[in-house]
Amino acid sequence: MGRYGRIFAAELIGTMILVLGGPGTAVLATGAFGPSVEVLGVALAFGFALLVAAYAVGPVSGCHINPAVTFGSWLMRKTEGRQVPAYVGGQLVGAALGGLVIFVLASSIDGFDVSPETFAVNGWGNLSPGGFGFGAMVLAELVMTGLLVFAVLSTTSRRFAAGQVGLTVGITLALIHLISIPVDNTSVNPARSFAVAIYAGGDALEQLWAFVVFPLLGAVLGVLAWLAVDESRLEDTELGRAGVLTGARDAADRVSDRVTGRADRPE
Repeated sequence: MGRYGRIFAAELIGTMILVLGGPGTAVLATGAFGPSVEVLGVALAFGFALLVAAYAVGPVSGCHINPAVTFGSWLMRKTEGRQVPAYVGGQLVGAALGGLVIFVLASSIDGFDVSPETFAVNGWGNLSPGGFGFGAMVLAELVMTGLLVFAVLSTTSRRFAAGQVGLTVGITLALIHLISIPVDNTSVNPARSFAVAIYAGGDALEQLWAFVVFPLLGAVLGVLAWLAVDESRLEDTELGRAGVLTGARDAADRVSDRVTGRADRPE
């Protein structure tokens, strides 16, 4: 199996672990079939699942298991464009398989109806656990995905201890879920949303587009936040390559120089 095949397989397995651990816990262990682990248990399940996947497949693919993370990594030129289809393809197939396992397990119980209300889907309005609206969902997905991508990029620094990667990203994901489960059940990952929406159908499928668009935009925010604290140059990223942000940065620098008087000082 070639490099791309190994990436595909690693991302498939890692994403399946995440879906089984996260949405699987939310569907099967939150009261419908017995004692409930409640919000804290679901948040920890997501964090533990990412931690396990990071150590299991991280050495092979980096354990993105999230199209938004892959997008952020590509923007930083840490992932080659030709590798992106292998990453995203593996993530979507793994998500679908993980969702299928949960679907079969839940459907085997008499009286359980797989629907947007029972299958841990992401959404706003009637699908939001706390009744939050569209605007709150957008803000949560932008900020929380930005936080996740920022944390993931921090682990790629040469100064970061390699053995702490799983703990860092796992705890970050658990924290994100503790904050935003009441808002929209927490996506920050288009593959996670896809994994359950394709089986729940209804409003979950109609709202799925938002959990693709806004996590990807949140990834851009995470990249910009990382560039603000890291020595990496904007010119070395895909964002810098586009030229728009470098022009804005240079204009801001000129304004700053005028305000501080540095522009008139001799070199």
